[in-house]
Amino acid sequence: MPLTLEIVTPEAKVYSDTIDSVVIPTVEGEIGILPGHIPLLTQIEHGELRVTKGAATSWLAVGNGFAQIEGDTVRVLAETAIAEEKIDENAVEAAMKRAEAELKEAKNMDPQQYEHLQSLVRYSGVQLAVKRRRR
Repeated sequence: MPLTLEIVTPEAKVYSDTIDSVVIPTVEGEIGILPGHIPLLTQIEHGELRVTKGAATSWLAVGNGFAQIEGDTVRVLAETAIAEEKIDENAVEAAMKRAEAELKEAKNMDPQQYEHLQSLVRYSGVQLAVKRRRR
């Protein structure tokens, strides 16, 4: 009996398919979900989400959000998510360098802006890790 996985961000539905298993990065650590999992609502954090379907494994970079497991349906509501094949490594590196430079020069920055830049750096690092995984 397969799982149904949906990954949604404020901008779009990033992923929707039937799968065999998924590993989700949570604030408590990674959790693996198989068919028949108990109902669960958990907070996710920046990290690598791993999807297994048959012999294939797909990787996605996800940002903060929540995962809900109910029956054989897994819903991930994330601030950001992108599949490995859609990550533009050069654009991510450039964005990360800009954010790091702004953080170094931050003196009287608004705390929300500071947290946003830190979050951008963390998510950029996750994207690069996902993209470079097969090298």
